[in-house]
Amino acid sequence: MAATKKPILLAVDDDAQVLNAIERDLRQEFRRDYRVLRASSGEEALSTIQELQQREEPLALVLADQRMPGLQGVELLEQTRQLFPDAKRVLLTAYADTEAAIRAINHARLDYYLIKPWDPPQELLYPTLHDLLASWQATYRPRFQGLRLIGFQWSPLSHELKDFLAGYMVAFQWFDFETNAEAQALLTRTGFTPADLPVVVFEDNTALSNPERSVVAERLGLPQKASQELYDVVVIGAGPAGLAAAVYGASEGLRTLVVERMAPGGQAGTSSRIENYLGFPTGLSGSELAHRAWSQAVRLGAELLAPQEVTGLRVQDGYKILTLGNDMEVKTRAVVLTTGVSYRTLEVPGIHQLTGAGVYYGAARTEARSCDEQDVYIVGGGNSAGQAAMYLATYARRVFIVIRGSSLAASMSAYLIDQIGQTPNIELLTHTQVAEVRGNDHLQEVVLNRNGQLEERPARALFIFIGAKPSTEWICNTVVCDGKGFLLTGRDLVTDPRYAESWKHSREPYLLETCVPGVFAAGDSRAGAMARVASAVGEGSMAIKFVHQYLDE
Repeated sequence: MAATKKPILLAVDDDAQVLNAIERDLRQEFRRDYRVLRASSGEEALSTIQELQQREEPLALVLADQRMPGLQGVELLEQTRQLFPDAKRVLLTAYADTEAAIRAINHARLDYYLIKPWDPPQELLYPTLHDLLASWQATYRPRFQGLRLIGFQWSPLSHELKDFLAGYMVAFQWFDFETNAEAQALLTRTGFTPADLPVVVFEDNTALSNPERSVVAERLGLPQKASQELYDVVVIGAGPAGLAAAVYGASEGLRTLVVERMAPGGQAGTSSRIENYLGFPTGLSGSELAHRAWSQAVRLGAELLAPQEVTGLRVQDGYKILTLGNDMEVKTRAVVLTTGVSYRTLEVPGIHQLTGAGVYYGAARTEARSCDEQDVYIVGGGNSAGQAAMYLATYARRVFIVIRGSSLAASMSAYLIDQIGQTPNIELLTHTQVAEVRGNDHLQEVVLNRNGQLEERPARALFIFIGAKPSTEWICNTVVCDGKGFLLTGRDLVTDPRYAESWKHSREPYLLETCVPGVFAAGDSRAGAMARVASAVGEGSMAIKFVHQYLDE
């Protein structure tokens, strides 16, 4: 985030000698904390003030002479109040005009008047201005220096952009257009209309309407094109397994590229708190873990493309050619598939219309604050659901965990079960399923089936964690997958008679190698993998060992 600009002091006088003296004295006393600007007429000053408003720069004080041709001091300060209501307004006047100055304070609500000359300034100028500026600073809130997002709270498009920015840990300010007056003024300055929302406003005040994620990523400095013609290894997916592969590949001298279609961390990256990962006794968020690994991989020399999707893989003269979503191609000697898994959809009436508008898959941490003092529901009994429940409980009035079974013991870690049991605003609903979701433009009600009895309940949000499916649709026509879409590797290719014909080479496949030599799989999308962060990190690291063996053949 860029440093906040210094607030501005504006001196205005048509007498060049007086203006020079004002500017000199202001700079001498206040230049450390403020910028000093000058104007030689009321009209010039008003133009400057209007420009400052358009550029959203902070104006702390205007010190204007009363007797100027054209726009006089009182008139200028009155118009300043309309543009910058909080700025302090001081009239500079001769002794003969003090009566007029006092009337202006009463009627135009000026903050003070000063009589010329103000020598010595240490006694007749600085104490007054210090008091006024201290009062201004007490209520001044610096403008957010970074990306701003204007949208509708219940817009799926707005939700996707919020999740994307949060996934890359981009500091941004969210404006709900329907409830925030500042959002309406900001949108007007961009030149867009409510029909163009969501709108992203960058730090330089340029704006884009409903932009593609790749466009936003490029503006944020995320690489969108591979820099080399040939890589030793390309890692597809930047979850824990992919990031571990990137760290070890880069640290061991391999030309390493990582391609991620969403955000670093995968499903683990959306976890609000991971407390059972080795080396972090107080826990850490999934996004923090992912970005530490991301930074580590980049520091060691790995190259990352995100958000970017791999849509195809083919083998040509021993090289692996990857086709990206933008139709570009990347050539590599080896590939590590760490594509991870995605949440299964809940198929009940109303779910598709309300997805992204109160119904969310995964933790959706960006929506937690909107659940303040409301009832929310979580479907699922795994660790991800438990972590989300604990996080949401700090905002929501009540959190209901909906499971079909009789307890959480079969699918959730004991430490999470204990924490949930000790949290008074979390309630477990056993033997329960969601039968329907209802709402106009956003979720308003859930219908629960509790042992055959239907219950209608108001709900602010529904978060779904009902199992996962491997994100391998694009690759299962090239490598062998099992009936559920998980990637088969190693001994499974030669011991299972159903897949024995897929391995056609004299040596046995390496432990994490698919049926295509030099293409490896690690993490949750691999058949037989353990769905734990530590396990995924271990497999990603192991994959690089087998990449070395393959490249040395």
